[in-house]
Amino acid sequence: MSSLTKKIVIVLSLVVFAYITIGYALGRSSDDKAFRALTVYSEVLAHIQREYVDEPNMHQVTSGALHGLLDSLDTQSSYLSPLEYTDYKEKSAMSAKAEAGLALTKRFGYISVISALPDSPAQKAGLQLGDVLEKIAGFTTGQMAIEQAQLLLSGEPGSVVKLSVIRRGKAEPQDMEITLAKVPAPKLVEDKIEGDIAYLHVSEFQTGVTKQIREELVQFGHQGAHKLILDLRDCAIGEDSEGISTAQLFLPSGTITTLKGQTVTPVLSSADPSKVVWTQPVSVLIGNGTAGAAEIVSSAIADNHRGETVGDRTYGTASQQKLIQLDDGSALILTLANYYTPAGKEIPVDGVTPTREVRSLPGDVAEVTDQKLPGASSSPTDPVVKKAIEILQDAGAARKAA
Repeated sequence: MSSLTKKIVIVLSLVVFAYITIGYALGRSSDDKAFRALTVYSEVLAHIQREYVDEPNMHQVTSGALHGLLDSLDTQSSYLSPLEYTDYKEKSAMSAKAEAGLALTKRFGYISVISALPDSPAQKAGLQLGDVLEKIAGFTTGQMAIEQAQLLLSGEPGSVVKLSVIRRGKAEPQDMEITLAKVPAPKLVEDKIEGDIAYLHVSEFQTGVTKQIREELVQFGHQGAHKLILDLRDCAIGEDSEGISTAQLFLPSGTITTLKGQTVTPVLSSADPSKVVWTQPVSVLIGNGTAGAAEIVSSAIADNHRGETVGDRTYGTASQQKLIQLDDGSALILTLANYYTPAGKEIPVDGVTPTREVRSLPGDVAEVTDQKLPGASSSPTDPVVKKAIEILQDAGAARKAA
């Protein structure tokens, strides 16, 4: 083992030992589990130093340990080595003119797909919920930060990004290509079905979408609609603030969500009766591709008994992250706080469970949003939409009886 490697091991061990000793001496924690874990870490380093088959590269060992440490926390937290962070800053400073249009998370340590925006390069390439991107542009995504993956999936219009995709039911990874393009701002898809039932699909909670939803709801009222299906399936991108303001369009009272973290003062978001636009019955469609701001909206409506949520359990990502720069040039992307439902459930942990569970058929959302829904005299082929219609019709009948 080289003298430099030995010095690195010694310094790391001394830092760990000092932290343990000082922590015990000051009595900073009544729970010594953290200190015991650090003792084990120091012991592992010592074994690597003395017994590993080859001379270890301690830079790689430490970097790998830190990547694994952050990955073990949640799907949104990541560690960026000095080289990775430098590359991240350089690419972030470049104004990307085109992108893939994907909502991403981490699964089994690799980047995976939550949803693809309508008419995006990713959707045209056939990427779908659950696809694991083993490689992006030749780089393995193992221990890769989501932010790094998004940068690799952006660039000049017309540029091609090669992917290696692991898909359920496939024994081997598939090679795919995405041709980057400027993704058009997602449009709200609206329709009117089953007489007085209006349908509205939101694919992204981008800045300004609450205003668009408000305008659509007012228009529905003018058209004589008295019931609403709000489709939030495959909606996984957007601003949390837009989700909160959208929920306020439906709720005259009650809690919308609470943001809480170990060092974050709880932030309670409440309903505002002055902002309510839709007072008629509403059913919200959710699924495995529903995440983030859409989870805030759906849980607020369900937990305040304002309407039913129909479909599958949501993905669970509603949280806030912070980029923390470290002295050695590396950085952390760390989750500081999670959003909670009005019922007190932690969304990134529990997701949002539908009040009426109905499994979607493959392609249901695409069928609804790419084509007009069936007319009032026919039954929709989408079982989730069908169940929502039944619920709203029952609600309407109950109102009339009352």
